[in-house]
Amino acid sequence: MSASFSGPIPPPGLLEKYNEVIPNGADRIMAMAERQSAHRESLEASVVAGNIANQARGTVFAFILCLVALSSGFYLVNEGRNIEGFASIVGSVGGILGTFIYSRIEQRKERVEKAGALTDRRHR
Repeated sequence: MSASFSGPIPPPGLLEKYNEVIPNGADRIMAMAERQSAHRESLEASVVAGNIANQARGTVFAFILCLVALSSGFYLVNEGRNIEGFASIVGSVGGILGTFIYSRIEQRKERVEKAGALTDRRHR
């Protein structure tokens, strides 16, 4: 005979047998599962907070870079170097628009994939 289970907590009948072999065995297993769950949740919270901070930093740096490129473009146009100035202006605005459009397309793909995964789970 073979038996198996998945997850950190064994079935109730097996927990009872742990209590017979190890004093407070079931309590120790439950405490271990609770600690593991709390640890995993804290790691996930750290990852999410780190991702949010990285996105905010990236947005600030992109804004500064765009501002510098636009300012440089306007300065070049003002100095009579029209081609270089317009190239700088168009390049910076085009970069921002390109990044925005690309991120929207990727977000849409991700939503479609997640919706498909949810639909697949429901049909199982």
